[in-house]
Amino acid sequence: MKNILLAVVGLSPQVITETLFALHQQGRRVDAIHVITTRHGKESINAHLLSPCDGRYQRYLRDYEIDGNLIDFGFDNVHAVKDRHGIDIDDIVSEDENELFLRCCLDWAFRLTRDPDVAVFFSLAGGRKTMSACLTIAAQFYARPQDRVYHVLITPEYESNRDFFYPPRTSTAIELKDRDGHPYFKETRWAEVNLVPLPFVSVRERLMDNMLKKPEEPATLLLSLVREDSMFLTIDLLSSRIAYGKREMDMMPARLALFAFFAMQKKMCPRQEAALCLRCHDCFLGVEEVLDRKEEIAELYRKLTGSRDYVAMSETGILGLDRENFNSYKGKIRHDLERGFGAYLLPEIAVNPIGRRPDTRYGLRIDKEKIRIII
Repeated sequence: MKNILLAVVGLSPQVITETLFALHQQGRRVDAIHVITTRHGKESINAHLLSPCDGRYQRYLRDYEIDGNLIDFGFDNVHAVKDRHGIDIDDIVSEDENELFLRCCLDWAFRLTRDPDVAVFFSLAGGRKTMSACLTIAAQFYARPQDRVYHVLITPEYESNRDFFYPPRTSTAIELKDRDGHPYFKETRWAEVNLVPLPFVSVRERLMDNMLKKPEEPATLLLSLVREDSMFLTIDLLSSRIAYGKREMDMMPARLALFAFFAMQKKMCPRQEAALCLRCHDCFLGVEEVLDRKEEIAELYRKLTGSRDYVAMSETGILGLDRENFNSYKGKIRHDLERGFGAYLLPEIAVNPIGRRPDTRYGLRIDKEKIRIII
C-alpha cells in the first residue's frame, strides 16, 4: 500500500522534514508528500526545503541515505490556496480565507482517499490553528480505517527554531534563545521529535453515496448526515439566527430582514392546499412590489437592531432599498445560506426567481408549513 503525507504548513517549513523524520524513525515509509499552504508558505518551502542547492529536504535525504526518487515531492506538490480570482492567498486572516482553505483541505482529502490502495497520513503540525482545524475536519469526513492523523511534538527549545529542521546524524550546535530572549548554543542531539497519533471520528461511512462522487461544501456534507423526515426553517429575529434541521447560522441584520420578509410572504400565503405549496408561486413578488413594501423590511431591520435609534439610522442600504442593492442583498443572502447549509438546499430555502425578465418574481419555495418565525 502506498503512503501519502498530506500536511498543512504556515511559515515554518521545517514541520515537513520533522514529520518525515518522525515517520521514518517509526519505520513508516512515505511515498509522496503533498502540502497545503499560502503564498508566503509556498515561497518559504521552495526557498528553504526544495532549493536544489542547499534545500533542507535534500540535505535530510543525503544525511539519512534515502533515495529521493522513492518519494514524490517537489514544487508541484506544494499547493497554495487560491482566491476566487485564481490568485494565491497571502495568509488566513478572514472568514472567507478560512473557508477557501477548508475547501482546499476537503478537496485534497477527497482526492487522496479515493484510491483504496493508498493510506493518507494527515499532519496537523504546521500553520495557524485554524489550518490544522481545517485539515482535521477534512480527515473526519473522508478518512478511512487505513488513514492516520498525526501531530509532531518537538522539544520546546528547538521548536520553530529557524535553524532546526530535523536531528542530523552528526550532532551540531545551533543557536537557541532562553525565556528572556538571550542566545545560547546547544547540540541537536538533545532534540526530541515525537510522532503523536491523534484519535478521530470518521463519518465517511455515514455520508450519502452521492457525497463521495466529488468534493462537497462542509455544510452540504454535514446536512447529508441528517436523516430527518421533516426539516423546519426557523428564523429567529430575537437572536438574528437561522436554523434548518440541526444546523444554525448567523446572518447580518440587513440581510436577515430581507430574508425574513420573504419567509413571511410564504408563511402568510392564503392558499390552503399544503400539497401544492412547493409548486405554488402566489407569494412570489416582482422587484417593484418588493420596493413598494420596503417600509415593512425597514421595520424588521429596526427590530433586529434593537437599541439603535431608528431615526438616526442611515437612509442608505436596506433602509433605502432600490433595485440595485436589492440584487446585491439577494446574492449575499444566497451566499450566506450556501455557506451555512450547503448548495444542494438552495433551491428550497434561498430567495429564488421564477419567470423571465422583465416579469421575474422572487420568493421561497419551501413549504410554508415548514417555516417558523420568532419575532
